[in-house]
Amino acid sequence: MPQTHVVVIGSGFAGLSAATHLAARGTCSVTLLEKNDSPGGRARKFETGGFTFDMGPSWYWMPDVFEQYFAHFGKKPSDYYELIRLDPSYSVIFGEKEVMDIPADLRDFKAMLEQIEPGAGAQLDRFLAQAKYKYEVGIHDLVNRPSRSLLEFASPGLLVDMIRMDVFQSMSKHLRKFFSHNKIIRLMEFPVLFLGETAENIPALYSLMNYADIALGTWYPMKGMHEIIRAMVSLAEEKGVEIRCSAEVEAIEVTSGEAKQIRLTSGEIIHADVVIAGADYHHVDRHLLDPRYSNYSEDYWDKRVLAPSSLLFYLGVNKKLKNLRHHNLFFDEPLGPHADAIYKNPRWPEKPLFYTCVPSITDPTVAPEGMENLFLLIPLAPNLEDSETLREKYYHIIMDRLEKITGQEIRPHVIYKRSYAHTDFKSDYHAFKGNAYGLANTLLQTAVLKPSLKNKKVRNLFYTGQLTVPGPGVPPSLISGEVVAGEVIKEYNL
Repeated sequence: MPQTHVVVIGSGFAGLSAATHLAARGTCSVTLLEKNDSPGGRARKFETGGFTFDMGPSWYWMPDVFEQYFAHFGKKPSDYYELIRLDPSYSVIFGEKEVMDIPADLRDFKAMLEQIEPGAGAQLDRFLAQAKYKYEVGIHDLVNRPSRSLLEFASPGLLVDMIRMDVFQSMSKHLRKFFSHNKIIRLMEFPVLFLGETAENIPALYSLMNYADIALGTWYPMKGMHEIIRAMVSLAEEKGVEIRCSAEVEAIEVTSGEAKQIRLTSGEIIHADVVIAGADYHHVDRHLLDPRYSNYSEDYWDKRVLAPSSLLFYLGVNKKLKNLRHHNLFFDEPLGPHADAIYKNPRWPEKPLFYTCVPSITDPTVAPEGMENLFLLIPLAPNLEDSETLREKYYHIIMDRLEKITGQEIRPHVIYKRSYAHTDFKSDYHAFKGNAYGLANTLLQTAVLKPSLKNKKVRNLFYTGQLTVPGPGVPPSLISGEVVAGEVIKEYNL
Protein backbone atom coordinates (compact mmCIF):
# COMPACT_ATOMS: atom_id res chain seq x y z
CA MET A 1 0.00 0.00 0.00
CA PRO A 2 1.53 3.37 -1.01
CA GLN A 3 2.42 5.83 1.74
CA THR A 4 0.24 8.88 2.38
CA HIS A 5 1.87 11.82 0.61
CA VAL A 6 1.73 15.11 2.50
CA VAL A 7 2.60 18.30 0.65
CA VAL A 8 3.54 21.33 2.78
CA ILE A 9 3.55 24.73 1.10
CA GLY A 10 6.06 27.21 2.56
CA SER A 11 9.34 26.59 4.42
CA GLY A 12 9.09 29.11 7.23
CA PHE A 13 9.21 28.02 10.87
CA ALA A 14 5.64 26.65 10.80
CA GLY A 15 6.03 24.77 7.52
CA LEU A 16 9.34 23.20 8.53
CA SER A 17 7.92 22.27 11.94
CA ALA A 18 4.82 20.62 10.44
CA ALA A 19 6.83 18.75 7.81
CA THR A 20 9.36 17.41 10.32
CA HIS A 21 6.78 16.31 12.90
CA LEU A 22 4.97 14.36 10.18
CA ALA A 23 8.03 12.86 8.52
CA ALA A 24 9.41 11.72 11.88
CA ARG A 25 6.40 9.38 12.25
CA GLY A 26 7.70 7.25 9.37
CA THR A 27 4.12 6.68 8.20
CA CYS A 28 3.98 9.22 5.36
CA SER A 29 6.17 10.87 2.77
CA VAL A 30 6.51 14.65 2.98
CA THR A 31 7.36 17.15 0.26
CA LEU A 32 7.99 20.76 1.27
CA LEU A 33 7.56 23.37 -1.48
CA GLU A 34 9.23 26.78 -1.18
CA LYS A 35 8.56 29.67 -3.56
CA ASN A 36 11.93 31.37 -3.01
CA ASP A 37 15.39 30.05 -3.83
CA SER A 38 16.29 29.26 -0.21
CA PRO A 39 14.31 27.92 2.77
CA GLY A 40 13.25 29.92 5.81
CA GLY A 41 10.39 32.13 4.67
CA ARG A 42 10.73 35.48 6.44
CA ALA A 43 13.75 34.14 8.31
CA ARG A 44 15.93 33.95 5.20
CA LYS A 45 19.37 35.53 5.08
CA PHE A 46 21.51 37.11 2.42
CA GLU A 47 25.26 37.70 2.17
CA THR A 48 27.12 40.47 0.40
CA GLY A 49 30.62 41.96 0.68
CA GLY A 50 31.43 39.96 3.81
CA PHE A 51 28.20 40.96 5.58
CA THR A 52 25.54 38.40 6.56
CA PHE A 53 22.06 39.83 7.10
CA ASP A 54 19.15 38.08 8.75
CA MET A 55 16.19 39.29 6.72
CA GLY A 56 13.46 38.88 9.31
CA PRO A 57 13.26 37.84 12.97
CA SER A 58 16.10 39.13 15.13
CA TRP A 59 14.86 38.39 18.70
CA TYR A 60 15.39 34.97 20.27
CA TRP A 61 12.91 34.72 23.13
CA MET A 62 11.28 31.71 24.86
CA PRO A 63 14.33 29.42 24.61
CA ASP A 64 12.31 26.63 26.23
CA VAL A 65 10.05 26.43 23.14
CA PHE A 66 13.10 25.81 20.90
CA GLU A 67 14.43 23.24 23.38
CA GLN A 68 11.09 21.41 23.34
CA TYR A 69 10.98 21.48 19.55
CA PHE A 70 14.36 19.81 19.12
CA ALA A 71 13.72 17.46 22.08
CA HIS A 72 10.77 15.95 20.15
CA PHE A 73 13.40 14.45 17.85
CA GLY A 74 15.99 13.58 20.50
CA LYS A 75 18.04 16.69 19.77
CA LYS A 76 18.87 20.00 21.42
CA PRO A 77 19.67 23.45 20.03
CA SER A 78 23.35 23.08 20.99
CA ASP A 79 23.60 20.19 18.51
CA TYR A 80 23.21 22.81 15.79
CA TYR A 81 24.13 26.28 17.02
CA GLU A 82 25.80 28.15 19.87
CA LEU A 83 23.32 30.15 21.91
CA ILE A 84 24.40 33.01 24.15
CA ARG A 85 22.37 35.17 26.53
CA LEU A 86 22.68 38.88 25.85
CA ASP A 87 23.56 41.16 28.76
CA PRO A 88 22.24 43.79 28.66
CA SER A 89 19.22 42.16 27.05
CA TYR A 90 18.57 45.34 25.08
CA SER A 91 18.75 49.09 25.40
CA VAL A 92 15.84 51.55 25.51
CA ILE A 93 16.65 55.08 24.37
CA PHE A 94 14.26 57.75 25.66
CA GLY A 95 16.40 60.61 24.35
CA GLU A 96 19.92 62.01 24.40
CA LYS A 97 21.63 60.83 27.60
CA GLU A 98 18.42 59.01 28.57
CA VAL A 99 19.40 55.42 27.91
CA MET A 100 18.13 52.43 29.89
CA ASP A 101 20.22 49.25 29.53
CA ILE A 102 18.05 46.30 30.53
CA PRO A 103 20.16 43.97 32.70
CA ALA A 104 19.87 40.23 32.21
CA ASP A 105 20.10 39.61 35.96
CA LEU A 106 16.66 39.83 37.62
CA ARG A 107 18.03 41.39 40.83
CA ASP A 108 19.73 44.12 38.84
CA PHE A 109 16.54 44.68 36.84
CA LYS A 110 14.53 45.06 40.05
CA ALA A 111 17.08 47.51 41.43
CA MET A 112 16.85 49.57 38.23
CA LEU A 113 13.05 49.78 38.50
CA GLU A 114 13.31 50.66 42.20
CA GLN A 115 15.52 53.64 41.33
CA ILE A 116 12.93 54.91 38.85
CA GLU A 117 9.90 54.30 41.09
CA PRO A 118 10.28 53.42 44.80
CA GLY A 119 8.36 50.21 45.53
CA ALA A 120 8.49 49.03 41.91
CA GLY A 121 10.84 46.15 42.80
CA ALA A 122 8.28 44.52 45.09
CA GLN A 123 5.54 45.22 42.56
CA LEU A 124 7.65 43.50 39.91
CA ASP A 125 7.70 40.33 42.02
CA ARG A 126 3.88 40.35 42.16
CA PHE A 127 3.59 41.15 38.45
CA LEU A 128 6.04 38.42 37.40
CA ALA A 129 4.38 35.79 39.63
CA GLN A 130 1.15 36.31 37.66
CA ALA A 131 3.01 36.52 34.35
CA LYS A 132 4.83 33.24 35.08
CA TYR A 133 1.51 31.48 35.71
CA LYS A 134 0.15 32.85 32.42
CA TYR A 135 3.29 31.72 30.60
CA GLU A 136 3.12 28.18 31.99
CA VAL A 137 -0.59 27.75 31.21
CA GLY A 138 -0.51 29.76 27.97
CA ILE A 139 2.64 28.45 26.32
CA HIS A 140 2.48 24.91 27.68
CA ASP A 141 -1.27 24.35 27.32
CA LEU A 142 -3.50 26.89 25.55
CA VAL A 143 -1.34 27.45 22.48
CA ASN A 144 -1.11 23.72 21.91
CA ARG A 145 -4.87 23.44 21.35
CA PRO A 146 -6.01 23.39 17.72
CA SER A 147 -8.90 25.78 18.56
CA ARG A 148 -11.33 24.05 16.23
CA SER A 149 -14.14 24.01 18.80
CA LEU A 150 -15.14 25.87 21.96
CA LEU A 151 -15.44 22.46 23.60
CA GLU A 152 -11.63 22.34 23.76
CA PHE A 153 -11.87 25.12 26.34
CA ALA A 154 -14.93 23.86 28.22
CA SER A 155 -13.34 22.24 31.27
CA PRO A 156 -14.12 24.02 34.58
CA GLY A 157 -10.44 24.09 35.47
CA LEU A 158 -9.53 25.80 32.21
CA LEU A 159 -12.32 28.36 32.60
CA VAL A 160 -10.89 29.25 36.01
CA ASP A 161 -7.46 29.50 34.41
CA MET A 162 -8.80 31.81 31.68
CA ILE A 163 -10.23 34.18 34.31
CA ARG A 164 -6.99 34.09 36.32
CA MET A 165 -5.06 34.90 33.15
CA ASP A 166 -6.86 38.23 32.63
CA VAL A 167 -8.13 37.37 29.16
CA PHE A 168 -10.84 40.04 29.46
CA GLN A 169 -8.66 42.87 30.79
CA SER A 170 -6.36 45.02 28.68
CA MET A 171 -2.60 44.94 29.09
CA SER A 172 -2.63 48.70 29.60
CA LYS A 173 -4.99 48.55 32.62
CA HIS A 174 -3.21 45.51 34.04
CA LEU A 175 0.19 47.20 34.06
CA ARG A 176 -1.15 50.30 35.78
CA LYS A 177 -2.23 48.17 38.73
CA PHE A 178 1.45 47.63 39.46
CA PHE A 179 3.40 50.60 38.11
CA SER A 180 2.79 54.31 37.65
CA HIS A 181 6.03 55.74 36.18
CA ASN A 182 5.74 56.36 32.44
CA LYS A 183 9.18 54.91 31.63
CA ILE A 184 8.41 51.64 33.40
CA ILE A 185 5.02 51.36 31.70
CA ARG A 186 6.55 52.02 28.27
CA LEU A 187 9.23 49.44 28.97
CA MET A 188 6.70 46.83 30.09
CA GLU A 189 4.38 47.55 27.16
CA PHE A 190 7.19 47.05 24.65
CA PRO A 191 6.86 43.22 24.25
CA VAL A 192 3.21 43.45 23.15
CA LEU A 193 4.31 45.45 20.10
CA PHE A 194 5.24 42.02 18.70
CA LEU A 195 1.56 41.05 18.99
CA GLY A 196 0.24 43.62 16.57
CA GLU A 197 -1.85 46.05 18.62
CA THR A 198 -1.55 48.68 21.31
CA ALA A 199 -1.55 47.68 24.96
CA GLU A 200 -5.10 49.09 25.23
CA ASN A 201 -6.34 46.39 22.83
CA ILE A 202 -4.16 43.41 23.79
CA PRO A 203 -5.49 41.09 26.53
CA ALA A 204 -3.48 41.14 29.78
CA LEU A 205 -2.94 37.42 29.21
CA TYR A 206 0.08 38.57 27.20
CA SER A 207 1.98 39.80 30.23
CA LEU A 208 3.39 36.29 29.69
CA MET A 209 5.62 38.09 27.17
CA ASN A 210 7.11 40.12 30.02
CA TYR A 211 7.94 36.89 31.82
CA ALA A 212 9.63 35.62 28.66
CA ASP A 213 11.57 38.89 28.39
CA ILE A 214 12.59 39.48 32.01
CA ALA A 215 12.86 35.98 33.47
CA LEU A 216 13.81 33.81 30.48
CA GLY A 217 16.03 36.36 28.79
CA THR A 218 17.08 37.57 25.35
CA TRP A 219 19.36 35.19 23.49
CA TYR A 220 21.28 35.11 20.22
CA PRO A 221 22.35 32.15 18.05
CA MET A 222 25.90 32.80 16.85
CA LYS A 223 26.14 33.33 13.07
CA GLY A 224 22.60 34.70 13.10
CA MET A 225 18.93 33.78 13.41
CA HIS A 226 19.07 31.87 10.13
CA GLU A 227 21.07 29.23 12.01
CA ILE A 228 17.74 28.09 13.50
CA ILE A 229 16.42 27.55 9.97
CA ARG A 230 19.61 25.78 8.96
CA ALA A 231 19.18 23.49 11.98
CA MET A 232 15.51 22.82 11.18
CA VAL A 233 16.30 22.07 7.53
CA SER A 234 19.03 19.64 8.58
CA LEU A 235 16.64 17.88 10.96
CA ALA A 236 13.81 17.83 8.40
CA GLU A 237 16.03 16.23 5.77
CA GLU A 238 17.35 13.74 8.32
CA LYS A 239 13.73 12.69 8.94
CA GLY A 240 13.13 12.29 5.21
CA VAL A 241 11.44 15.54 4.17
CA GLU A 242 12.06 16.43 0.53
CA ILE A 243 12.60 20.21 0.39
CA ARG A 244 12.17 21.85 -3.00
CA CYS A 245 13.09 25.52 -3.41
CA SER A 246 12.14 27.71 -6.40
CA ALA A 247 8.90 25.69 -6.48
CA GLU A 248 6.10 28.25 -6.38
CA VAL A 249 2.55 26.94 -6.16
CA GLU A 250 0.11 28.34 -8.72
CA ALA A 251 -3.01 26.40 -7.75
CA ILE A 252 -4.41 23.77 -5.40
CA GLU A 253 -6.70 21.62 -7.54
CA VAL A 254 -9.73 20.16 -5.76
CA THR A 255 -11.61 17.03 -6.89
CA SER A 256 -14.65 15.67 -5.03
CA GLY A 257 -13.95 17.86 -2.02
CA GLU A 258 -10.27 16.94 -1.69
CA ALA A 259 -7.07 18.73 -2.68
CA LYS A 260 -5.65 16.14 -5.05
CA GLN A 261 -3.05 18.05 -7.07
CA ILE A 262 -0.67 20.94 -6.56
CA ARG A 263 0.15 22.83 -9.75
CA LEU A 264 3.42 24.77 -9.77
CA THR A 265 4.05 27.92 -11.81
CA SER A 266 6.40 25.77 -13.90
CA GLY A 267 3.41 23.66 -14.94
CA GLU A 268 4.52 20.62 -12.93
CA ILE A 269 1.74 18.70 -11.18
CA ILE A 270 2.35 17.09 -7.76
CA HIS A 271 -0.08 14.55 -6.33
CA ALA A 272 -1.15 15.04 -2.70
CA ASP A 273 -3.12 13.04 -0.16
CA VAL A 274 -2.93 15.82 2.43
CA VAL A 275 -2.00 19.49 1.95
CA ILE A 276 -0.72 21.82 4.68
CA ALA A 277 -0.51 25.46 3.66
CA GLY A 278 2.23 27.29 5.55
CA ALA A 279 2.25 30.09 2.99
CA ASP A 280 0.23 33.27 3.57
CA TYR A 281 -3.27 32.07 4.56
CA HIS A 282 -5.12 34.79 2.61
CA HIS A 283 -3.08 34.06 -0.54
CA VAL A 284 -3.83 30.34 -0.31
CA ASP A 285 -7.48 30.88 0.57
CA ARG A 286 -8.28 33.51 -2.04
CA HIS A 287 -5.77 32.90 -4.86
CA LEU A 288 -4.55 29.29 -4.88
CA LEU A 289 -8.02 27.80 -4.40
CA ASP A 290 -11.03 28.12 -6.67
CA PRO A 291 -13.27 30.69 -4.86
CA ARG A 292 -15.85 27.93 -4.25
CA TYR A 293 -13.44 26.37 -1.78
CA SER A 294 -12.25 29.47 0.08
CA ASN A 295 -12.64 29.25 3.84
CA TYR A 296 -13.41 32.95 4.11
CA SER A 297 -14.76 35.80 1.97
CA GLU A 298 -12.72 38.82 0.92
CA ASP A 299 -14.97 40.87 3.22
CA TYR A 300 -13.96 38.64 6.16
CA TRP A 301 -10.28 39.18 5.39
CA ASP A 302 -10.68 42.94 5.03
CA LYS A 303 -12.15 43.09 8.54
CA ARG A 304 -9.22 41.25 10.14
CA VAL A 305 -6.93 43.35 12.35
CA LEU A 306 -3.43 42.81 11.02
CA ALA A 307 -0.21 43.22 12.89
CA PRO A 308 2.05 45.92 11.43
CA SER A 309 4.18 45.88 8.35
CA SER A 310 7.69 47.33 8.50
CA LEU A 311 10.22 49.40 6.66
CA LEU A 312 13.59 47.70 7.05
CA PHE A 313 17.10 48.81 6.18
CA TYR A 314 20.07 46.45 5.97
CA LEU A 315 23.26 48.52 6.24
CA GLY A 316 26.93 47.63 6.03
CA VAL A 317 29.06 50.23 7.85
CA ASN A 318 32.83 50.46 7.33
CA LYS A 319 33.71 51.40 10.91
CA LYS A 320 32.87 50.33 14.47
CA LEU A 321 29.99 52.19 16.12
CA LYS A 322 29.74 53.49 19.66
CA ASN A 323 26.87 53.92 22.15
CA LEU A 324 24.79 51.07 20.73
CA ARG A 325 23.92 47.59 22.02
CA HIS A 326 22.92 44.46 20.11
CA HIS A 327 19.22 45.46 20.38
CA ASN A 328 18.22 49.13 20.67
CA LEU A 329 14.68 50.53 20.98
CA PHE A 330 14.37 54.21 20.11
CA PHE A 331 11.49 55.57 22.22
CA ASP A 332 12.71 59.16 21.93
CA GLU A 333 9.34 60.24 20.48
CA PRO A 334 5.87 59.68 21.99
CA LEU A 335 4.28 56.31 21.18
CA GLY A 336 0.73 57.70 20.84
CA PRO A 337 0.99 59.43 17.43
CA HIS A 338 2.98 56.54 15.92
CA ALA A 339 0.49 53.98 17.27
CA ASP A 340 -2.35 56.07 15.81
CA ALA A 341 -0.61 55.99 12.42
CA ILE A 342 -0.41 52.17 12.58
CA TYR A 343 -3.69 51.14 14.17
CA LYS A 344 -6.29 53.92 14.00
CA ASN A 345 -5.64 56.23 11.05
CA PRO A 346 -3.24 54.32 8.79
CA ARG A 347 -0.54 56.57 7.34
CA TRP A 348 3.21 57.04 7.30
CA PRO A 349 4.04 58.35 10.82
CA GLU A 350 5.35 61.87 11.31
CA LYS A 351 7.83 60.93 14.07
CA PRO A 352 8.32 57.18 14.04
CA LEU A 353 9.73 55.09 16.83
CA PHE A 354 12.27 52.62 15.49
CA TYR A 355 14.46 49.65 16.36
CA THR A 356 18.15 49.17 15.62
CA CYS A 357 19.94 45.82 15.74
CA VAL A 358 23.73 45.60 15.60
CA PRO A 359 24.48 41.86 15.72
CA SER A 360 28.16 42.42 14.85
CA ILE A 361 28.62 43.79 18.41
CA THR A 362 28.03 40.22 19.62
CA ASP A 363 29.03 38.21 16.57
CA PRO A 364 32.16 39.02 14.52
CA THR A 365 31.15 36.57 11.77
CA VAL A 366 28.32 38.75 10.39
CA ALA A 367 30.53 41.68 9.27
CA PRO A 368 34.10 42.14 7.99
CA GLU A 369 36.69 42.96 10.65
CA GLY A 370 36.44 46.56 11.88
CA MET A 371 32.97 46.97 10.35
CA GLU A 372 29.37 46.82 11.58
CA ASN A 373 26.19 45.07 10.46
CA LEU A 374 23.21 47.38 11.06
CA PHE A 375 19.51 46.48 10.81
CA LEU A 376 16.89 49.23 11.17
CA LEU A 377 13.14 48.72 11.49
CA ILE A 378 10.17 51.12 11.56
CA PRO A 379 6.77 49.49 12.33
CA LEU A 380 4.14 50.70 9.84
CA ALA A 381 0.47 50.17 9.07
CA PRO A 382 -0.12 47.45 6.49
CA ASN A 383 -1.26 48.30 2.96
CA LEU A 384 0.38 51.74 2.75
CA GLU A 385 1.71 53.26 -0.44
CA ASP A 386 5.33 52.21 -0.65
CA SER A 387 7.86 53.98 -2.88
CA GLU A 388 11.60 54.49 -3.04
CA THR A 389 11.05 58.20 -2.35
CA LEU A 390 9.19 57.45 0.90
CA ARG A 391 11.76 54.87 1.95
CA GLU A 392 14.59 57.35 1.42
CA LYS A 393 12.75 60.07 3.32
CA TYR A 394 12.31 57.81 6.34
CA TYR A 395 15.88 56.57 6.14
CA HIS A 396 17.07 60.10 6.75
CA ILE A 397 14.45 60.79 9.44
CA ILE A 398 15.68 57.93 11.59
CA MET A 399 19.37 58.29 10.69
CA ASP A 400 19.25 61.95 11.78
CA ARG A 401 18.09 60.82 15.22
CA LEU A 402 20.37 57.77 15.39
CA GLU A 403 23.44 59.87 14.63
CA LYS A 404 22.46 62.68 16.99
CA ILE A 405 21.59 60.44 19.95
CA THR A 406 24.63 58.18 19.60
CA GLY A 407 26.96 61.12 18.86
CA GLN A 408 28.56 59.89 15.62
CA GLU A 409 28.41 60.10 11.86
CA ILE A 410 27.12 56.90 10.27
CA ARG A 411 25.72 57.73 6.82
CA PRO A 412 29.11 58.63 5.23
CA HIS A 413 30.36 55.21 6.33
CA VAL A 414 27.50 53.14 4.87
CA ILE A 415 29.05 50.99 2.13
CA TYR A 416 26.05 48.71 1.63
CA LYS A 417 22.36 49.63 1.85
CA ARG A 418 19.18 47.74 1.03
CA SER A 419 15.61 48.63 1.96
CA TYR A 420 12.63 46.31 2.36
CA ALA A 421 8.95 47.16 2.87
CA HIS A 422 5.35 46.42 1.85
CA THR A 423 5.91 45.68 -1.83
CA ASP A 424 8.76 43.30 -0.96
CA PHE A 425 6.66 41.43 1.63
CA LYS A 426 3.98 41.05 -1.04
CA SER A 427 6.29 39.91 -3.84
CA ASP A 428 8.47 37.60 -1.72
CA TYR A 429 5.83 36.08 0.57
CA HIS A 430 2.43 37.03 -0.94
CA ALA A 431 1.93 38.74 2.43
CA PHE A 432 -1.66 39.94 2.86
CA LYS A 433 -1.60 43.76 2.59
CA GLY A 434 2.18 43.58 2.93
CA ASN A 435 1.99 42.67 6.63
CA ALA A 436 5.17 41.59 8.39
CA TYR A 437 3.85 39.91 11.55
CA GLY A 438 0.57 38.19 10.70
CA LEU A 439 -2.69 38.68 12.56
CA ALA A 440 -2.92 40.88 15.65
CA ASN A 441 -3.56 39.00 18.91
CA THR A 442 -6.66 40.94 19.93
CA LEU A 443 -9.33 39.30 22.11
CA LEU A 444 -11.62 38.91 19.08
CA GLN A 445 -8.80 37.20 17.17
CA THR A 446 -7.81 34.69 19.84
CA ALA A 447 -8.10 30.87 19.75
CA VAL A 448 -11.33 29.78 18.01
CA LEU A 449 -11.79 33.34 16.70
CA LYS A 450 -8.68 33.07 14.51
CA PRO A 451 -8.86 31.73 10.94
CA SER A 452 -9.27 27.97 11.31
CA LEU A 453 -6.37 25.59 10.78
CA LYS A 454 -8.68 23.35 8.68
CA ASN A 455 -10.52 24.15 5.48
CA LYS A 456 -14.28 23.67 5.93
CA LYS A 457 -14.91 22.70 2.30
CA VAL A 458 -11.77 20.75 1.38
CA ARG A 459 -11.40 17.70 3.61
CA ASN A 460 -7.64 17.29 3.41
CA LEU A 461 -6.48 20.95 3.42
CA PHE A 462 -4.95 22.40 6.59
CA TYR A 463 -3.28 25.72 7.41
CA THR A 464 -0.37 26.68 9.64
CA GLY A 465 1.60 29.85 10.43
CA GLN A 466 1.11 33.34 11.73
CA LEU A 467 -2.39 33.96 10.32
CA THR A 468 -3.89 30.98 12.16
CA VAL A 469 -3.48 29.45 15.64
CA PRO A 470 -1.72 30.16 17.88
CA GLY A 471 -0.51 33.43 16.33
CA PRO A 472 2.47 35.54 15.23
CA GLY A 473 6.07 35.18 16.33
CA VAL A 474 8.78 32.55 15.95
CA PRO A 475 7.92 30.33 18.97
CA PRO A 476 4.16 30.34 18.15
CA SER A 477 4.99 29.41 14.55
CA LEU A 478 7.03 26.41 15.73
CA ILE A 479 4.07 25.39 17.87
CA SER A 480 1.61 26.01 15.01
CA GLY A 481 3.44 23.47 12.86
CA GLU A 482 3.33 20.87 15.63
CA VAL A 483 -0.38 21.49 16.30
CA VAL A 484 -1.42 21.09 12.67
CA ALA A 485 0.77 18.00 12.30
CA GLY A 486 -1.03 16.54 15.31
CA GLU A 487 -4.41 17.14 13.68
CA VAL A 488 -3.28 15.46 10.44
CA ILE A 489 -1.88 12.49 12.39
CA LYS A 490 -5.20 12.06 14.22
CA GLU A 491 -7.40 12.39 11.15
CA TYR A 492 -5.31 10.11 8.93
CA ASN A 493 -4.11 7.62 11.58
CA LEU A 494 -0.50 8.32 10.64
